[in-house]
Order: sequence, then structure tokens, then C-alpha cells
Amino acid sequence: MAAYGRPTLRDLFDEAPTPHIAHPPRTHHRDFYLATDGSYRAAGGTAPGDDAREFTGGLGVVIETRDGERVARLSVPDRAPDNNVAEYRALHLGLDVLAARSPADASVGVLIDHDTLAENVNARVLTERDPELEPTHSVTHPPAIGLHWRGISSRLRDFAEIRAARIDSGYNPAHPLANAPDEYAHVNGEPDRCLLPDDPTTAGDDRYPPPSRADRGSASD
Repeated sequence: MAAYGRPTLRDLFDEAPTPHIAHPPRTHHRDFYLATDGSYRAAGGTAPGDDAREFTGGLGVVIETRDGERVARLSVPDRAPDNNVAEYRALHLGLDVLAARSPADASVGVLIDHDTLAENVNARVLTERDPELEPTHSVTHPPAIGLHWRGISSRLRDFAEIRAARIDSGYNPAHPLANAPDEYAHVNGEPDRCLLPDDPTTAGDDRYPPPSRADRGSASD
């Protein structure tokens, strides 16, 4: 289970808005939760007025089951040309890892602190499932992201259900992993895990919400 005092990804997802897709009343029944983040830093040019710069940053990924069991953490250095590309690369990496460690019929909740990326993911999911649906958001992205967006779009089709939620970077557990890959490099050596969450039909009575939702009193879903 998750460490004491650290909210699970399920808790964070339940509290976060999901652009263009209504939040279902039982989001805690998603099988897996994925949080990603990408960072970008540009070192100065080699001489005054020189445009040559070294781009540095990192990609952070955290994957948990709905029970709060950790499946994977990654903190890898990356050289993206800007922050947007870093965010898309991080999600692409996270979806690749999750697809390799989950069944094809898994339902997934994604946590991203990049508003446009979250909107693009949900808009693509909606139009993929109903081609005649008129989207409320046009998927647009800088040209440098093209290959990664095609990879993300392909991975979105690998899961039975998936949607993205927006989260503040201060609450994103992938944020420190992306911003300090030298400090968190040890997480990449954690053993590979392929965990299946407990079956909700045997884990407890559905009439009673888990603590993360029960604590919110009469707040509506």
C-alpha cells in the first residue's frame, strides 16, 4: 500500500478535473493510475550572443494500482528542446511502460500537470470511440511533438478505458522525478513489477466508498 501520509494516485485523480470528459462516480475502480511529468532547462550559450545551447531536463513516471501498490517509478535525464516536448515525451514513456505491465482490458487514470496535453488526450479518446462526435477541443500541438503524439495516440488505444486529469505540479509525484533525475536515479533500479489490483467484487462492499471518497462528506461526484 502507499506510504503513510502520501496520497495515492487514485486519491489525486478523484479530486482532479478531467477536461472534456465527465468524472464517473466510481473512479476508484480504475485498474491503474499513471502520473507523468517532463522538465526542461536550457544552459546558456557558449559565448555572448551565441545561439548554441545545451538542453537538459528529465522525465518522471509513477504508476500505481487502484490499491496504492506501486508498479513503477522512473526518473531519467532527457534533452528536450522545450517544456512542451518534455511533457509529451514523459507521457509517451509512461504509457509504454504501463502497456507492457498491464492487461489489455485495463482501465487507466492519467495525471498530468500540462493543461493542453490533458485536453488533447481526452479529446482524442472521445473521437476515437465515436468518430461522429463533434469534439469540443481541437487537438493541436507544436510540430516537434508529432512523433510523440502519434505514439501516445497509439498507446491510448491499448487500454479498455483511459482519461486524463489535470493536477497542479506541486501535487504531482512525478514532478520531483522529472526535475532531479540525478538525485532520483536510484528509482530506476527498482525491480520490475506487474501487479493486478484486487478485484473490486471481492475487495469489499461497493455500497461503501473507500476512505478517499467517504471523507468528502456530501460532496457530489
